[in-house]
Amino acid sequence: MQNAKPLPSYLIQRYHGWRATTYSDNKAWYRRLAESGQHPRAMVISCCDSRVHVTSIFGADEGEFFIHRNIANLVPPYTPDGKNHGTSATVEYAVQALKVAHIVVLGHSNCGGIKGCHDMCSGTAPELLESSSFVGRWMDILRPGFERVKDVDEADRTRALEKEAVLISLENLMTFPFVKTAVEDDRLTIHGLWTDVGEGALEQYDPAMGRFVKI
Repeated sequence: MQNAKPLPSYLIQRYHGWRATTYSDNKAWYRRLAESGQHPRAMVISCCDSRVHVTSIFGADEGEFFIHRNIANLVPPYTPDGKNHGTSATVEYAVQALKVAHIVVLGHSNCGGIKGCHDMCSGTAPELLESSSFVGRWMDILRPGFERVKDVDEADRTRALEKEAVLISLENLMTFPFVKTAVEDDRLTIHGLWTDVGEGALEQYDPAMGRFVKI
């Protein structure tokens, strides 16, 4: 593969710094993780956005979270013959093989994918309507959420859609037979969260109240 290049020097320096400090101080722990395999308590589905740092938010150690990231933290509906297998395969592995106790869907403020979906559904991003747009076809998953918030005041609509992305993903999770069975058997719980990146705030969806509330 002729196009692959060596890592930038700053990343190599950071690696050596990590190995000389964090790894060196916890070598026995890392070797135990390698030998015993992973046994995460929870799966977290979050956005690819570089500003969303799941392990920092929850102070998680290595081996604690099974993390899947994609554009706008979306889960597609259960479609065995469909094309959205990356996220679906990860959910299957988390529930069936790792037997996680929790699945957390984490949305966030100022999400570029959500803004793109809003613009596409509003007719102001025709490029995302092209069949060749991977982002556009992925964001089709959120179209039902846009329909639910399209009458919200424009100033608040994008943030409402960010939270709809979490709810749509929770709804779609329950279309997976193995997720539904695990939830009904009290072997799995699913949770919807939204974080404000700038404020460091965290909200969770309260089904009894039908809205997100601050934690």
